[in-house]
Amino acid sequence: MQRASRLKRELQMLSTEPPPGITCWQTEDQIDDLRAQILGGSGTPYDGGVFSLEVKIPERYPFEPPKIRFLTPIYHPNIDNSGRICHDALKLPPKGAWKPSLNISTVLTSIQLLMAEPNPDDPLMADISSEFKYNKHLFMEKARKWTREHAIQKNSGVVDGNKENTPDQKASTRKREAHSVQQEAEDPAKRTCV
Repeated sequence: MQRASRLKRELQMLSTEPPPGITCWQTEDQIDDLRAQILGGSGTPYDGGVFSLEVKIPERYPFEPPKIRFLTPIYHPNIDNSGRICHDALKLPPKGAWKPSLNISTVLTSIQLLMAEPNPDDPLMADISSEFKYNKHLFMEKARKWTREHAIQKNSGVVDGNKENTPDQKASTRKREAHSVQQEAEDPAKRTCV
């Protein structure tokens, strides 16, 4: 009951006073299955992109963090090919910083900040992290290319009342997931974030 009332309150706040560049809504009648969109920040390689995320609320919320992953492919050292995010706010202590006083809005805002300021010292994708540290120009070029290919809405893919992924985004997500499985099989040592 506490979980449901808190989620209703949080969703109400997200709809009336959303953080800049962030939207979040529930899918159909399931209050624990949410979708969010984060706009890429100006001055970042994600500028102009609309990034869709899946937000799953666990039974023990707010005592456990929400499970959040990117549905839109993104080239980032802290986000892997299946959309998983390496961020302290998404993990329980002692390794993480989640606490019940945090909420969906603050976590989405911190993910937006992570997009603007990657943390190459705690990567999920070691090769992208190395590129970010030692060849930033190449990193920025690739990140912009991925943003153009996957996150910039052509023909306004999101239509009023239909905020689900467009068929192109779904195909990209399937491609990314298949690539992720292949990559994990080839080199499981690349993932360092725990």
